[in-house]
Amino acid sequence: MSQILIIYTGGTIGMMSDPVTKVLKPINFEQIMDNVPELEKLNCRIKVHSFDEIIDSSNMNPEIWSELAGLIQSNYHDNDGFVILHGSDTMAYTASALSFMLENLGKPIIFTGSQLPISAIRTDAKENLMTAIEIAKAKKNDRARVPEVCIYFDYKLFRGNRAFKYNSSKFEAFRSPNYPILAESGVHLRFSANDIRLPEDESSLIVHNNLVNDVGVLKLYPGISPKVVENILSADVRGIVMETFGAGNTTTDSWFIDLLKNAIDSGKVILDISQCKVGTVELGRYETSKHLKDIGVANGYDMTFESAVTKMMYLLGQSDDPLQVKEWLETDLRGEITVS
Repeated sequence: MSQILIIYTGGTIGMMSDPVTKVLKPINFEQIMDNVPELEKLNCRIKVHSFDEIIDSSNMNPEIWSELAGLIQSNYHDNDGFVILHGSDTMAYTASALSFMLENLGKPIIFTGSQLPISAIRTDAKENLMTAIEIAKAKKNDRARVPEVCIYFDYKLFRGNRAFKYNSSKFEAFRSPNYPILAESGVHLRFSANDIRLPEDESSLIVHNNLVNDVGVLKLYPGISPKVVENILSADVRGIVMETFGAGNTTTDSWFIDLLKNAIDSGKVILDISQCKVGTVELGRYETSKHLKDIGVANGYDMTFESAVTKMMYLLGQSDDPLQVKEWLETDLRGEITVS
């Protein structure tokens, strides 16, 4: 019989409306279990680890990501899979971060949560939790069906570092337009075997806990001033995620290119990702991106913003060499990008 470890960090799934103030307040996992008696019918053993202090996902940070990675590492051999209950607002950031931190992952780590509390009559929490556990324990030929860090929400399983939250009011909270879903829940669970990433060496989980959050963000818009760009590029950070137009394009004004070049020459790494949710960066396709390629801006291809930020944090913790970090940013490490 499979054993699944549920890690309860917090989120809407574990909240209840205060009868007086009507404000949502966190509840403990025993109260969650009381609302889902069907869990006893699952053919698996369930262990639970609750954070001592239940966390609103808006307060997520690299220290908590390291704590999660440590929990998985210390419980890895005793469990067949993991389900992490997490607030949906920053779920894609945490899932992306853990995908980079856990190398050679051979077991499922399924993030889930809900848009309505588990105590609500019309809640999506029960289905999300039940199916996340089903996926976490699913095996074929005694091997995990999905040995990846994933997000399960509203009948769909996404690769964690490919998904983002796009809707705050629908049960369909997440999307992954640049990569197929890994499984879909209906009358049967249907896995997309050809799209699931298998570990190169699942016998040897490697945990990387050194994340460096010296990362800035430069989001472009028409009319952005040199002062704004200069202030961001001169910040005391080692990496910049630059959100550009279309297929990775920016203004070709000399002041802008010069500021980028000066930042790169000073040792900063600049990663180009698109503001578009669908498609990929193609540095050099247009004149408006050729200059970026020439001065050494890294190509983010079709990375999500969440993946770009957390991958930068991970790589800055792996190397002090900007050229090495740039090379790794442009390399598919955990299925986070499609390199053309």
